[in-house]
Amino acid sequence: MGTKSVGLRRFQSVTAAGLGMVAGVIAAVTAQRNASDAINRRLERLEEQAGNQQRANLAMQQRQHWELLSKAIDDPELAEVLDYFEEPVSAQKRRQYLFANAQYTNLLCYYRIGNIPLDEFFMHARGMFQNPHMRDYWEATRPQRASLRGTEEAKLGEMIDDLLSQLDEADTDEWWVVGTPPTET
Repeated sequence: MGTKSVGLRRFQSVTAAGLGMVAGVIAAVTAQRNASDAINRRLERLEEQAGNQQRANLAMQQRQHWELLSKAIDDPELAEVLDYFEEPVSAQKRRQYLFANAQYTNLLCYYRIGNIPLDEFFMHARGMFQNPHMRDYWEATRPQRASLRGTEEAKLGEMIDDLLSQLDEADTDEWWVVGTPPTET
């Protein structure tokens, strides 16, 4: 009976040691998972903060852009600095182009900071480019847009170019139905 008792005690000791190791492994895995979850939450917060900072930077840049354009619109001598059109334009036309630039850049900024989705950008642009001064501005700035190849702004410009072609070819006066608004990809 004494042999049985020693064997049983050894078995119990081995079992207890094994259970202790399993419990230790489970505790270590749980601690590692908790640490990993904490790191992932921290990374998500940092990514969100980076996105917020980027949107804030874009909004600040938009504000500075508007301030510069406003000065040029109000002062013909300053406006001459922004006259980079291939064809000479009158002071009145230059002011119209500067304001058209402000309108388009505002729409572009709204899209970039996430205030409107791509399809809404398209619909606003479709309405905005019903104005002949906006179309003149768009055509006059074609060479500047050509230098933006491969950028998000270039893709949006190509989308507007396609829209304007569709509007020119449309056989309807109902411009608001021309073109299919794109979807985010």
